[in-house]
Amino acid sequence: MQVVKMYTTAVCPYCIRAKQLLKSRGVEQIDELRVDTDPALRQHMMEITGRRTVPQIFIGDTHVGGYDDLAALDQRGGLMPLLGA
Repeated sequence: MQVVKMYTTAVCPYCIRAKQLLKSRGVEQIDELRVDTDPALRQHMMEITGRRTVPQIFIGDTHVGGYDDLAALDQRGGLMPLLGA
């Protein structure tokens, strides 16, 4: 299974939903990067994604986007193949 990395904050409901969706698809380990405790990390996230909001989710080297993007990917049937790649 691919490594899942997620930029998050402590009080983000979309981050919680994203984690729940990923865990329901068999993801056991999510590398969380808390941008609310590290301004430099938030800046880095914005540079590599072009986005300010969390969550920002990476599966392997693929930037999936936020929770809505993740849910749409799952709806289209693209999440499981990406996780297994």
